[in-house]
Amino acid sequence: MSRLILNQDALRHNLEVVGGWMDDFGASWNLVTKMLCGHEESLRVLSSLGIHAVADSRVENLAVVRATLPESETWYLRPAHLSQADAIVSLANTSLASEVAGIEALDAAAGARGLTHRVVIMIELGDLREGILPGTLIQFYRHIFRLPNIQVSGIGANLGCLAGAVPSVEQFMQLAMYRELLELKFKVKIPFISAGSSAVLPLVLDGTLPRSVNHFRIGEAVFLGTDLIQGGTLEGLRDDVFTLHAEVTELKEKSLNPLVETGDVAPFDAAGDEPHEVGQRGYRALVNIGQLDTDVAGLRPLDPEIHIAGASSDITVVNVGADRRGLRVGGTIAFRPGYGALARLMQSHYVEWFEGYSPSLLMKRAASDSRSLRCSISPTSP
Repeated sequence: MSRLILNQDALRHNLEVVGGWMDDFGASWNLVTKMLCGHEESLRVLSSLGIHAVADSRVENLAVVRATLPESETWYLRPAHLSQADAIVSLANTSLASEVAGIEALDAAAGARGLTHRVVIMIELGDLREGILPGTLIQFYRHIFRLPNIQVSGIGANLGCLAGAVPSVEQFMQLAMYRELLELKFKVKIPFISAGSSAVLPLVLDGTLPRSVNHFRIGEAVFLGTDLIQGGTLEGLRDDVFTLHAEVTELKEKSLNPLVETGDVAPFDAAGDEPHEVGQRGYRALVNIGQLDTDVAGLRPLDPEIHIAGASSDITVVNVGADRRGLRVGGTIAFRPGYGALARLMQSHYVEWFEGYSPSLLMKRAASDSRSLRCSISPTSP
């Protein structure tokens, strides 16, 4: 049985470390739960760990957040869908916004419910994702400030999310200037500059991020420990919050080079594997995880001597090496999933999740359901 395991101790550690960084910086933050895809058991773990500010980009996920963490502060992280404005204002206290039509829809939906909805206006600073153009700033705000059911609680930006450019101190200084301009022009207080993300944490740690940035939206660093600038894991964080254990369904010694139609040895495996010497043999394992379950390219075997050779829709082929390395059919190979791989595992309808540690419970569920992947949550230390 293949299983995705959530390590509560590692999750608690990363939450405490990131929370400490935010406290030291004097900033507030929301935990971005997009990659959990509304997984109720994982959200319950977050509730038990004291999380009370959550951000997500799907109203379906926020509905589960509301049911699981009813007292939490919730943010919606995409420009408003006109068709979902009512759901957004009912499920999120604050949303990111960049289109007048979307904010007007939120205003109307909030008014119908007798609510005031908070928005953070996103400004385009070069990542070429969402955001109004700086040259339209005054005109845009003049219109938005007049909406009776909308409260502008901040300005923000997404940096390092799409174009791949490393966020710069100068970009954040621009945001501080824009906030000052708006406050002076319209005689209002704009509490937040929400421009912090996992990609910005290295600037926090090296002391170069302006203190005017006082709100962060952080997910990947907590769940994966990722350093999005230098690669690897951010110092002080753990990368073992999630581990995928994929079941071995075949283990055989084989040639490591496939044959092409002419009978010649192909220089590269059709699946993208590295080339091997002609005639080279080794053990290959098949595990019952494929591209329908996850982004296989985003899986990293924990054993550095094991390498993924390629994958089809339902099977991943792994080069084990010159010996079996203690593996057997029915055993598992452990992988660390990257962001895309974890998100795919969480949202796949081939994946069924459960919480529990009892072998009898596992056997009972395995017998009653033919789906290949299960999730459990590791017991936490007291």
